[in-house]
Amino acid sequence: MGGKGESIGMLRRDIGIDLGTATVLVYVRGEGIVLNEPSVVAMDTSTRKILAVGEEAHRMLGRTPGNIVAVRPLKEGVIADYEVTEAMLRHFLKKALGKRRSLFRPRVMICIPSGATDVEKRAVLEAAVQVGASEAFLIEEPMAAAIGAGLDVAEPRGNMVVDIGGGTTDIAVISLGGIVISTSLRIAGSKMDEAIVKYVKSKYNLLIGEQTAEEVKKRIGSVMPKEIKRMEIRGRDLIQRLPRTIEITTQDVLEAIREEVEAIVKGVEGVLEKTPPELAADIIERGIILTGGGALLDGMDRLISQRTGVPAMVAEDPITCVARGTGKALEELDILRGGVIRGGKLH
Repeated sequence: MGGKGESIGMLRRDIGIDLGTATVLVYVRGEGIVLNEPSVVAMDTSTRKILAVGEEAHRMLGRTPGNIVAVRPLKEGVIADYEVTEAMLRHFLKKALGKRRSLFRPRVMICIPSGATDVEKRAVLEAAVQVGASEAFLIEEPMAAAIGAGLDVAEPRGNMVVDIGGGTTDIAVISLGGIVISTSLRIAGSKMDEAIVKYVKSKYNLLIGEQTAEEVKKRIGSVMPKEIKRMEIRGRDLIQRLPRTIEITTQDVLEAIREEVEAIVKGVEGVLEKTPPELAADIIERGIILTGGGALLDGMDRLISQRTGVPAMVAEDPITCVARGTGKALEELDILRGGVIRGGKLH
């Protein structure tokens, strides 16, 4: 019989990673979410040396000297720069595991958008094994979100999940441990931030950074405003080339992100239209579950409900749903039919 220390070690062998375009979350079995940091890497362009990762690198966005750039190695939910992503993963795993990393090589489950290509999937699996996973698995984002939201994905009834992340919006109908129908839109939080930057530049001749745009979206953004909120923002005047402060409103934000929000709603409608009647009946009864940071955008649930005629609700702690589901999926490998891809083993 193994001792208490051995059972604790076993508990800590499973790790789930929500490898997002904007944020990386790491879930350790038995401990919960142990890391939540921006997926940003600061590097020296002349030497390719990595100078900072995560929160520290994020603070450098838009504020670095010429030879240092702060980059996001993931674009629209998939690896755009393999070498930098691998270094970022290694840093986060090392940080999440602390002193325990030398004691074992964990099984690692990483989520990917449902529309990822075979090449993109292979790149993520290879990166996980390279950074020290004993076994690497992939799970599609909506399946991980459903598990993290507490849905029973194994039962023969329809569940619908809309995961609005930083780089992608994944929409899926799940039943019997598998994804029945899904779509992945490369439109999500980051595209909304870009749209706000573009709108402010066009309407106010003011250049702002994406961090400012994200703050505006979070603080006063709404897709079905009940009241008009106002916020002061600072940027560079494009005509006078000097710093300037303006006031932006909820209505401005709505105008800025209208196209992106419309694309997400149409994606939800499209998946519902293709859903088999029996599962559609389940979804009408149970509602649509919203996860991801985009689920927190004011009015998103109300708008989807209004447009589809199906109740929509935000999951509890929607930002961590995917990470929690990714970790818990390792405990449920036997019931996830076709929803998980097994990668290589490190011997």
